[in-house]
Amino acid sequence: MTRDDDLLVFGGSASPVLTESICRHMGIEAGLGEVLQFSDGNLFVKVGENVRGRHAYLVQSTVFPANDHFMELLFWVDALKRASAASVTVVMPYFSYAKGDKKDEPRVSIRARVCAQSIEAAGADRVVTLDLHAPQIQGFFGIPVDDLYALPTLTEAVAAEGLTDMVVVSPDAGFAKKARMFARRLDAPLAIADKERVDHSEAARVIDLIGDVKDRHALIVDDFTITAGTLAEVAECLIGKGAKSVRAAVSHGVFTGKAMHRLDMSPIETLWITDTVENQPVDFSPKVRVASVAPLFAEAISRIHRKESLSVLFDQ
Repeated sequence: MTRDDDLLVFGGSASPVLTESICRHMGIEAGLGEVLQFSDGNLFVKVGENVRGRHAYLVQSTVFPANDHFMELLFWVDALKRASAASVTVVMPYFSYAKGDKKDEPRVSIRARVCAQSIEAAGADRVVTLDLHAPQIQGFFGIPVDDLYALPTLTEAVAAEGLTDMVVVSPDAGFAKKARMFARRLDAPLAIADKERVDHSEAARVIDLIGDVKDRHALIVDDFTITAGTLAEVAECLIGKGAKSVRAAVSHGVFTGKAMHRLDMSPIETLWITDTVENQPVDFSPKVRVASVAPLFAEAISRIHRKESLSVLFDQ
């Protein structure tokens, strides 16, 4: 049996605020550690306290900058294992390379698999993440992977608005299954945008809309947004189809470039995101609202430590 004092939660430099919030909900102090970057770009990671025989949880998203924070994650895992931690669980709120989940054109790397193998090779015993871009990524790992859902957190925030006559909109067919879960939870019908992406420019074109949105408050849902281009274009399409208003809810707000300008210029009234991504290179628009997933991760870590099921967290 594990004891509560066997548990330590550490935060990498990509997720210090979320780590503190998780620890606050758990009623514990974050583990001590040090991360330095030398002038040549090399990273140095040192665990700042005794972890021998204890169960360590490392919170680290892999973005802004993706490569540095991913390498730091590997060094944390290695440092904890070499310090004789009983186990190391990687809590990766946002996995940036999850988008590279397939070989859909000649001579390309399946980046998500390379990253998964690297995390496992570094010595991780388990991975906890949130809304992977594709569920099959769990199969890239040879260790257990818990893919949590932001759905309860986001739908609670949306429901607090008290909107009626809602319709949930998936931005493409690929997200339709998860969008249907949002629709069921909000007791709303589902519509699906028909979208195509022709290159790697992070821009997509909406061709048509499947479903009726006329005279309804539309909610676009997705796992992440970077440029807000798809959200803005789908929103324009929805208004053109007679929607009363448009809002959006995405698990990971990974904003770059002109994302906030696009959002401000779009018909979207509110965009809900979670706090999985820190160190954002842009200032948020007043339209952006953040719903914290710290309570979700805190409960997940506690349940894993007590060897309890996580599925009950998402029962309706």
